[in-house]
Amino acid sequence: MFETLIRGATIVNAEGLDRRDVGITGGRITALVAPGEAAEAGTVVDARSCFLLPGLVDAHAHLREPGLTHKEDFSSGTHAAALGGVTTVLDMPTDEPWTATAEQLADKMAMAEGRIHVDVGFQAVVSRDLSFTPRLLELAPVSFELFTADVPEAFLFSTFDDVARALRNFDQADTLIGISPGDQSILTGSSERNKAGTIAAFLDSRPPSAEAGGIARAVLAAAVTGARIHVRQINSELGAKVWSRLRDMADASVETTPQNLFFSADDYETQGARLKGSPPLRSRRDVDALRAALGAGLIDIVATDHAPHAPAEKAAPYASFADIPGGMPGLQILLQAMLKLVDEGLITLPDLVRLCARNPAERFGLGKRKGRIAAGYDADVLIVNPRQSSTIADADQVSRAAYSPFNGWTVKARLTNVFLRGKEIVRDQVLIDPAQGKPVRRES
Repeated sequence: MFETLIRGATIVNAEGLDRRDVGITGGRITALVAPGEAAEAGTVVDARSCFLLPGLVDAHAHLREPGLTHKEDFSSGTHAAALGGVTTVLDMPTDEPWTATAEQLADKMAMAEGRIHVDVGFQAVVSRDLSFTPRLLELAPVSFELFTADVPEAFLFSTFDDVARALRNFDQADTLIGISPGDQSILTGSSERNKAGTIAAFLDSRPPSAEAGGIARAVLAAAVTGARIHVRQINSELGAKVWSRLRDMADASVETTPQNLFFSADDYETQGARLKGSPPLRSRRDVDALRAALGAGLIDIVATDHAPHAPAEKAAPYASFADIPGGMPGLQILLQAMLKLVDEGLITLPDLVRLCARNPAERFGLGKRKGRIAAGYDADVLIVNPRQSSTIADADQVSRAAYSPFNGWTVKARLTNVFLRGKEIVRDQVLIDPAQGKPVRRES
């Protein structure tokens, strides 16, 4: 007898579609049974004519705790995630303080206990003091994050030698190194040359060449060290071309974000601060090239880079466009944005699961538990009704940012139910069983 049986839906995994009923016991999927096959359960959920997707895994999010909780915190950020069908959030280490030591990582995990509405995996930053690494590895963060530009000196690896030295520090370690591609020399030069403070100046300060060079450096450093790397949000035609040529040289994966697949720099004229982030939005040609790369299977993961700020911070006057706090919310709309790409025919539902569930789970050490609907996996399940539409609205956003750049967009499907390890936590866009999330760690 199952604790819960979800009947009548079509299961969507990265490999394709299947008509099965899903039996759940003890927080795990215990069986996939033929449609209508006799089975007993304490609770039966009727999901006829709906799709069942595994809960999404957002590999790039900033929950802002500790130290920046006026922007977001564990509770508000994971509430947004739950409503958006993201059942596992991988939290970046750039809070206050940055998560650079074992003590800081342990403290962060302890802060999350009993306050998170979905599961959260934590990422640690690679400090120039590499002696912190062994003890951090003992806590099994889902990744380590290495930065090559635009960060404090204590975390800056600005040359090829710096990057390779850091990657060699993880020799024989079963982990993943996330690398944000950039070129500090270009950033420094741009800052010195251009003081105009305009949108154009901001774009010029972070050109596609900086991204492309950062990608090349990351992949080559991984090739010579044998490290496993994940390249953070690319968004330019030049970057996509460099990635497509070098990707097979190393154990490497790459991500982009929904905003980079829809918005161009032209949209700054209408949305301004709401869309300001880094890397900056590119030209429409870059957007088209990135979408072509996604459609061709060259992009491994789509993640949000959820990076909210308090509304007053975004609305305040600034002398320079570059001074506007960079980042925007994304956790609550990840599924809807990806469904929009399905509506447009750029990807399929199995592609959505591959990009936002299976691949991030496998890449970040959670692939034995997350990212697919199969026996033995955590029962993180989304029920999506394709007969109903849904509209993104600022008024519905629960992140402390209180808006979405996708405000007013409609998609031809609706997320009706979210299950986390077998417990229904969201019904009809209402959080009905809060604080069921747990910190999760990288598994071999």
